[in-house]
Amino acid sequence: MTMEYESNSWIWDGLYYYPHFFGGLMLTAALLGVSTSYFGGIGVFSLPHLWSDCFHKKKCGKKKRVRVYMDGCFDLMHYGHANALRQAKALGDELVVGVVSDEEIIANKGPPVLSMEERLALVSGLKWVDEVIANAPYAITEQFMNRLFNEHKIDYIIHGDDPCLLPDGTDAYALAKKVGRYKQIKRTEGVSSTDIVGRILSSMEDTKACEDHNNASLPRDPLRAIQSKDAHLSQFLPTSRRIVQFSNCKGPGPNARVVYIDGAFDLFHAGHVEILKKARQLGDFLLVGIYTDQIVSEHRGSYHPIMHLHERSLSVLACRYVDEVIIGAPWEVTKDMITTFNIYLVVHGTVSETNTPLTGQSDPYEVAKSMGIFQLLESPKSITTTSVAQRIIANHEAYMKRNAKKAVSEKKYYEQKMFVSGD
Repeated sequence: MTMEYESNSWIWDGLYYYPHFFGGLMLTAALLGVSTSYFGGIGVFSLPHLWSDCFHKKKCGKKKRVRVYMDGCFDLMHYGHANALRQAKALGDELVVGVVSDEEIIANKGPPVLSMEERLALVSGLKWVDEVIANAPYAITEQFMNRLFNEHKIDYIIHGDDPCLLPDGTDAYALAKKVGRYKQIKRTEGVSSTDIVGRILSSMEDTKACEDHNNASLPRDPLRAIQSKDAHLSQFLPTSRRIVQFSNCKGPGPNARVVYIDGAFDLFHAGHVEILKKARQLGDFLLVGIYTDQIVSEHRGSYHPIMHLHERSLSVLACRYVDEVIIGAPWEVTKDMITTFNIYLVVHGTVSETNTPLTGQSDPYEVAKSMGIFQLLESPKSITTTSVAQRIIANHEAYMKRNAKKAVSEKKYYEQKMFVSGD
């Protein structure tokens, strides 16, 4: 009898602390024909079973998580890619991303700039991505579509409102549309990998022209130089809404260890992702300072940065390791900055485009070093913005041919472009 009482003691505790709940439960049990004649003995054992059944049914009735799939080349990863994946994630609960193989890119678009490993690092580093499938096909074939539905449990396949055509002119997503498992998102305005390659090739041509003029007796026309650069400026129209969409909208806790790292973060690449990951591991909150266009130009030349401040800011904000950014950070990390943001540690990578300050300039980390809160991080990768640009320049004929082909489809898209709801 004692053991029986102890085994049912939870019922008496429940009656004491939650009389209304257990009263309702007992009434329900009585209506269902379950014996309640003796609370501590016969019939009481049916209550745990009833409770278990109710809980089990509630658990079984749990809403299925919607899994969505989006693929792409993700070559020269930019904020347009990030925004597409952000929109895709909003259409489901879990986002699976397919990264197209090098071979498929070569066959359908031309040579990729970044390797598969670099593209995987960039996609995996985005805050909205849950899973990544490497070496995905360029076209959604029936075989691959069935693999997505059965093996990866995908509910919907996502793509932007811009057409994706195969070399034979057919729609790469025709099968997904046919079976009713396709959803569309809005393409991000003002940027594409083709556009970025164009900016790099243009800067190469302008730099060469500048060198030719410097070697010639005739002075270079400064107005022509400005016009040449302006012709390839970004067409992106930044809005406060877009920044909020990319932001975590959370500040550091009162005792959080805030780590600060700064840089240009131009042509956001795998090296940036890896150094940001390493910096984030040193604290609880990663604050990233992004230099102004003027500062970048002063240190790297008049045709830099390739991506302007707001473009670079969105690319950094999209990274899963970043908590907050300073849009237009100063070159020097001051005492006031350290106090204002309660910075615990200032870090800088060993691989950088601007390791050496300009003549006459002081060390930008002098204050942090004097306070004993500076740390030099070994960069996991040797890749830089310049090395990425040099890949394009070294193979510029192939990329010019690719861009000429893409420019036709880009022009057609914008000529036929209509408003698409979404963000």
